[in-house]
Amino acid sequence: MRTTALAGGGILIGVNFLNSCKPETKMPQDISELNFNDFNAYIRIADNGKVTIFSPNPEIGQGVKTSMPMIVAEELDIPWNDVYVEQAPLDTKNFTRQVAGGSQSIRYGWDILRQTGANARQMLIHAAARQWNVSPGECKASNGVITNASGDKLGYGDVVKTAATLEIEENAPLKKPAEYKIIGHDAINVDIDKIISGKPLFGLDYRQEGMHYACVMRPPAFGRKLVSFDDSETKKVSGVTDVFRFGDKIAVVATNTWAAKKGKEKLQAEWDSEKLESTEDHDRILLGLLDGNNFETLRSDGNIKKVFAEADQVIERTYESPFLPHSCMEPMNFFANVTDDKVELTGPVQTPEGSQKAVAEELGVDIEKVSVNMTRMGGGFGRRLIGDFVMEAAKISDAIRKPIQVFYTREDDMTCGQYRPAIKYRIAASVKDGKITGYHLKEAAINSNMYGLIPNFFPAGAIENYQVDVANYKSHITTAPWRAPYTNFLAFAEQSFLDELFEIIGADPIQIRLDLLEKVKGTTDERIQYSPERMQEVIRTAVAKSGWDKPAPPGIHRGFSAYYCHNSHVAEVVDIRMDENSGMPSVKKVTCVVDCGIVVNPTGARNQVEGGIIDGIGHAMYGDLPFDNGAPQVNNFQKYRLIRMQEAPEVEVHFIENELSPTGLGEPALPPAGGALANAIKKATGKRLLAQPFTKYLGTSEKVIG
Repeated sequence: MRTTALAGGGILIGVNFLNSCKPETKMPQDISELNFNDFNAYIRIADNGKVTIFSPNPEIGQGVKTSMPMIVAEELDIPWNDVYVEQAPLDTKNFTRQVAGGSQSIRYGWDILRQTGANARQMLIHAAARQWNVSPGECKASNGVITNASGDKLGYGDVVKTAATLEIEENAPLKKPAEYKIIGHDAINVDIDKIISGKPLFGLDYRQEGMHYACVMRPPAFGRKLVSFDDSETKKVSGVTDVFRFGDKIAVVATNTWAAKKGKEKLQAEWDSEKLESTEDHDRILLGLLDGNNFETLRSDGNIKKVFAEADQVIERTYESPFLPHSCMEPMNFFANVTDDKVELTGPVQTPEGSQKAVAEELGVDIEKVSVNMTRMGGGFGRRLIGDFVMEAAKISDAIRKPIQVFYTREDDMTCGQYRPAIKYRIAASVKDGKITGYHLKEAAINSNMYGLIPNFFPAGAIENYQVDVANYKSHITTAPWRAPYTNFLAFAEQSFLDELFEIIGADPIQIRLDLLEKVKGTTDERIQYSPERMQEVIRTAVAKSGWDKPAPPGIHRGFSAYYCHNSHVAEVVDIRMDENSGMPSVKKVTCVVDCGIVVNPTGARNQVEGGIIDGIGHAMYGDLPFDNGAPQVNNFQKYRLIRMQEAPEVEVHFIENELSPTGLGEPALPPAGGALANAIKKATGKRLLAQPFTKYLGTSEKVIG
């Protein structure tokens, strides 16, 4: 941390949210001259006591632009109503992990954010003590006001000039959770007024004088190569200024978005005709991998072959999931301005540092010349972890040396995306004398052996003979993490399989989960990532809160699921009613219990849990993106089915109260939803679903047991 007095009054406190401030950090002397490309993040305290906190992490809708400053403000002990929040740019010198992904921002920032606020508070106390000529130990700060033993009071704004001359105490005492005034209390999203009134916040809102707009024609199928193109009609469109090829893509640049879009529609292109993959090919390839021997073993406990050979019974099931698009409300877009002196990038991206490095390497420029400013994102869900659209903007601007914004149409976004990969799981368990003796999980995935599978989550450690194998197929179709990567489909497969397994051996699905978790307590296996005690607590609480142990209302069928991911433990109970006309389930209520440690902002936390559950139910029920000859067969929402407002259930959220450090929250509620829904459908229909989307297979004999 560093302090600087402002020429116009007030003080700047330099903070690095995720690392100690680097010694070479230079502080600006006048707030009016601040260049957001030249510093990391600061607390700015004005003479009137108002505080501005510059937030470093990308805001994707997960609420970090609100919750991270709340943590600083808590320890600073300033009323939340006196805090203003602004987005900081990428600064690789003074930040670490400026990333929105993995539900990790609060988890990684918790300790340093608190210490930053506490150190600043202590510095202001020392400044007040100096003005009063008393010992700092006689003073205390509360709600932006410092009081001494005599009852004298000074506001933070009254002492900022003195504070700027002091050394900062690096390890000031932190508050106890019982003393929190901001953390654990509801706070409205800091951008909400701008969002609902349409103020410019998002990438598509960004404007710069003289900027142009670029629409890109990309290959019509993954794996296609551009042979030639005719742009004669495109150039006749009023407003079109440039048309050129880069790689296997064609850029149409215009003075407005409409002209760029219409110009692209006029393009005539010829592509090669090599036969490419279809959904049927993926099914055959992945099943072939599961039947083969070309696996990488990620974990092997005991002796699977032995216990399977000695078993009274072996239960084996294969679960299947399709490709899925990310379906962000705001399609991909980014601004770039490449000149001889610098490369300026602005827009919505979850990985600004990765994009900065990629652009610098591609253009052959010093990375110090590449700046990245972040806008708020209209959704991401992992799609904006991949900066292909950033690279397109940089290449186009570099080619024509104009400031441009590349923008995707909805059709571009859905057909030229980075998708959740299609995955198949094969799970087998051995039973001897009515007890589970072995568990074998195999994954066959498109493009990655780690997008869908984690080897050290439950039931790892609870079953003595346990093995996890993965196999991978490399496809032309581009894939990327999708909300709750590794677990978004695996949770459905495992929780469905476990419920069937428990039913076969005649075990209560709740009690046996608790019993298996009991076996993990006290383990010395450092590979185990979940806490059996915390998982047991969310299970017991979900049973109590949902009324699971009592008769369900007439016509209601319940399913249970419990899962750990992104460092958080979640249990869910889904209540459904079957529609007599359609034969499809109507999800009426979901009771969810979450242990994510201390909840910083309950309002934001509930929103994340509710959204994750609805997203999980919607995609389990409806999500499907088939391919034919390398091309997606759905290009907009009239065919790609999302859950609708009237289909969204009531969601009742309960958080386990403890004083443990916060863990992930944007993703952990999604994975258990599909499993709980599938288990409820089994109770209602007697059918166990083996594939998603559920609506595709309910009412058929395909991919169904029973």
